[in-house]
Amino acid sequence: MMWHLVCDLKETGKYNKMDNCTMIREFHLMGISGSREFQVMQGVFFLVIYLGSLIGNLVTIAVIMTSHCLHSPMYFFISNLSLIDLCSISVIVPKSIINSFMDSNSISLKECTAQVFLYVFFAFTELALLVVMSYDRYVAICHPLHYGLVITPSLCIQAVGGSWASGLAYSAVHTVTMFRLPFTKSNEIHQYFCEVSQILRISSSDVQFSESVVLVLSVCVIIVCFAFLLMTYVNIFSTVLKIHLLEARHKAMSTCVPQLAILLLFLISGLVASLDPIANKGSLKNLLTAMFYTMVPPFINPIIYSLRNTEINFAIGDMFKRCFQL
Repeated sequence: MMWHLVCDLKETGKYNKMDNCTMIREFHLMGISGSREFQVMQGVFFLVIYLGSLIGNLVTIAVIMTSHCLHSPMYFFISNLSLIDLCSISVIVPKSIINSFMDSNSISLKECTAQVFLYVFFAFTELALLVVMSYDRYVAICHPLHYGLVITPSLCIQAVGGSWASGLAYSAVHTVTMFRLPFTKSNEIHQYFCEVSQILRISSSDVQFSESVVLVLSVCVIIVCFAFLLMTYVNIFSTVLKIHLLEARHKAMSTCVPQLAILLLFLISGLVASLDPIANKGSLKNLLTAMFYTMVPPFINPIIYSLRNTEINFAIGDMFKRCFQL
């Protein structure tokens, strides 16, 4: 079992003596209101969002898997994106729903470690997959004659596998760095889940230094990804604007606009998460900010595809017709 200690450090000459050590088995999450009615309302609200995201992403995956007309690289990537969104929101929200209904604000050390590991894992995997999807659209629109030769089934599997593997490695480094040493400050987390910034706030100075080095390297990787995304979509839209046939231009736009919308939502969510100051106490503002970057993208992404993609709309209609006929 993993244990961490909270200790009062007393300076004794050249050495630090650790007294009154207490083993921490759980953390206390943010409670923005002592009202039982508000807690239940929060739980119901989170449950509605979670069920909406669950249904939307499951329907997207089911439609792509069962419709032969959607068995193409683009929709293969979309189904993986829906799976990531489904897993990402399932890491955090169910625990918060249970806590709200059970009038509890605690989370065990193991659960907190798992939340950090899995959430970072799915977040980075989604970024890597968005890079892959942008390249897929670049080849399809800018080099359509070579699309079948470049974007092969084996390449798609390797690209998706590489995205998941990179997310796993990235998350493992972060999690090991943050939880490798005992916590020496507090077990209070001023957020409704184990947020990375909050974990660092209560970590030792050695952990904060190590994680800052990892974060600097991470920023460099993320900047490279964003630069690639920017160049890719600039080339895509410059090519689309050169298409003279209105129908062909509209078809090309309809395949890349949903991906661009999801990318922008991902970027905005990431900026909100990174630029939001570290809270020293729980508040409604902190809750709403965290909800935006943890719940909104998994909930909105299926809606974006269903509204902008006619092939998915037709496939959803056909699937429901088959279900009702049975």
